[in-house]
Amino acid sequence: MKIYVGSQNPTKIESVKSVFPEMEVIGMEVESKVAAQPFSDEETLEGAINRARECASQNKAHIGIGLEGGVMEIEDDLYLCNWGALVDSKENVYTASGARILLPDEIKAGLEKGKELGEVMDEYTDKHDVRKNEGAIGIFTNGVIHREEMFTHVVKLLKGQWSYHQ
Repeated sequence: MKIYVGSQNPTKIESVKSVFPEMEVIGMEVESKVAAQPFSDEETLEGAINRARECASQNKAHIGIGLEGGVMEIEDDLYLCNWGALVDSKENVYTASGARILLPDEIKAGLEKGKELGEVMDEYTDKHDVRKNEGAIGIFTNGVIHREEMFTHVVKLLKGQWSYHQ
């Protein structure tokens, strides 16, 4: 059995490899079918499910995993959010969410102008490809939590639910 991850982003692929070392993990580019920058828990979850379903439907008898990062609002504050979905060969769907942290107002302002979080983070930090490295979570936790670790936690939750039902 193989696992197909709905992304070519190395942080997402490596998080799945670390949780499923016994399986072959393959990244593939699929559409999330949501905005490039999801702006709610619902939209971020929908993107993760869409990615997982697309992977599973293109690769029958295998597992599809979708991991989606987004932002969500509580009152006037903007939080980082992330969701994952696992779709198995029987079309069962398992979902999980992970860490949330408050984003600074400067980040919120950039996102409200229609930019993606990755682009805003690159400008904010004067770095390149923050989304493929430490991520916003890594920047705003001063390196205590990195993006791969954040997604690894979500993938562990997915694997636990899926294995429970086997």
